[in-house]
Amino acid sequence: MPWKLLLSFPFLRFIIIIVVSVSVGRSEARFLAGSSSTFLKSYRGRTICTHPILRIWVNAPQCSLQGISKKQENVSWLSVSPKLHVQNKFPRDVVVRCELTAAVSAGDGYLLSELKVESKVRGACFYVVTAFSAIFLFVLMLVGHPSVLLFDRYRRKFHHFVAKVWATLTVAPFFKIEFEGLENLPPPDTPAVYISNHQSFLDIYTLLTLGRSFKFISKTGIFLFPVIGWAMFFLGVIPLKRMDSRSQLDCLKRCMDLIKKGASVFFFPEGTRSKDGKLETFKKGAFSVAAKTNAPVVPVTLIGTGQIMPAGKEGIVNAGSVKVVIHKPIVGKDPDLLCQEARKTVASVLTQG
Repeated sequence: MPWKLLLSFPFLRFIIIIVVSVSVGRSEARFLAGSSSTFLKSYRGRTICTHPILRIWVNAPQCSLQGISKKQENVSWLSVSPKLHVQNKFPRDVVVRCELTAAVSAGDGYLLSELKVESKVRGACFYVVTAFSAIFLFVLMLVGHPSVLLFDRYRRKFHHFVAKVWATLTVAPFFKIEFEGLENLPPPDTPAVYISNHQSFLDIYTLLTLGRSFKFISKTGIFLFPVIGWAMFFLGVIPLKRMDSRSQLDCLKRCMDLIKKGASVFFFPEGTRSKDGKLETFKKGAFSVAAKTNAPVVPVTLIGTGQIMPAGKEGIVNAGSVKVVIHKPIVGKDPDLLCQEARKTVASVLTQG
């Protein structure tokens, strides 16, 4: 009965379909156990060379393979030298060699496979929790929106409080957040430009738990998502069309207008998520806004979100914890100097973490 109720919501069905597709639709390398030799077999016109640790598929309608498996100094090797002889095709020699830098046992293979499955299950549960919470909390936003427009059009504290509750309910079952430097946060009613490194889809959830009424910048396409996109509209999130210079200028102008009216804005100066965890070059847009409005720049360093949900792997949630470091505000009128100092500040703690 609970599943029937859950599936009755179109948005939840959409989320579950996406999660299941990501979980079972990808082709991954499998760790095989229970055998100590190399096997050759044919399947649907392909020749497969199977190793206890590795699997290689060679697309060849007709071919002859010689598989040699050997171990040398705790290093597992698999050398395959297939010589293709295809009728009425261009003959060619293909040499494939796969090397593991350390010996891997069959038990280790099963352990890694179990960890992947666990991460996918956690990922599916994460999206179910966030979707289920968003539906009910969105009703609160909808009911309170007229009052927010009348009395708090720019900061929208009530909506941000609801967003904080949503983010907290979502992340609490999956990872813990440790805060450092909360005393460096400006007063809630003080407009500021917040900046942070960007590693993961979880960065937004983590930052919302701070409870500050800052406006994010988001791609216009996300506003089309049911419930989530509507909530972003109520929060006053600023839309941006990437690769559109006019949209970028309008976005910066809107940020300056919000700061002048008492609201805060949040930037990811890298522009996109880092796939390897390294801090990318900062763009100067956020610091130009701060310099022109005399608003303080508040650097924030996020540590750990990239390990829990890496960029490009939004279907999994690994075990781990997140640390949020809030640095002392930076004030200045030179965008270049602000950019350099802010990046140096974020990078110093990120390297230590």
